[in-house]
Amino acid sequence: MLYAILAYHVEDEVLSWTPEQDAAVVAKVIEVQAPLRASGQFGPAARLDETRKARTLRGPGAGMVLDGPFAETKEQLLGFHLMECATEEEAIAAARKLRAVNPTAVYEIRPVKLYVPADGFGAT
Repeated sequence: MLYAILAYHVEDEVLSWTPEQDAAVVAKVIEVQAPLRASGQFGPAARLDETRKARTLRGPGAGMVLDGPFAETKEQLLGFHLMECATEEEAIAAARKLRAVNPTAVYEIRPVKLYVPADGFGAT
């Protein structure tokens, strides 16, 4: 089963990091990802740009493009990791490893059904 591990964080906090602080957190996250990638479990991961640059498309017909994600929480979705795990518990364990190196982040774990698989990842 594929799981998305969605990374939430207080955006203003992340944006306040110096380039050195940001690079240090990213380096630690990549270090956690490495053995998961080597095992074939870890798929694409992405960091989303600032929410002020986000747009939402909604409404009937062609829809209307609105500014922002309109989240109702303090934290914003800032990125995600896509993993293949045998069980939900395994996905939660991976999220705990990621959080251990970025403890102020919040991770949401959700099963994923791919409708456009990429490069064989998630074929099972």
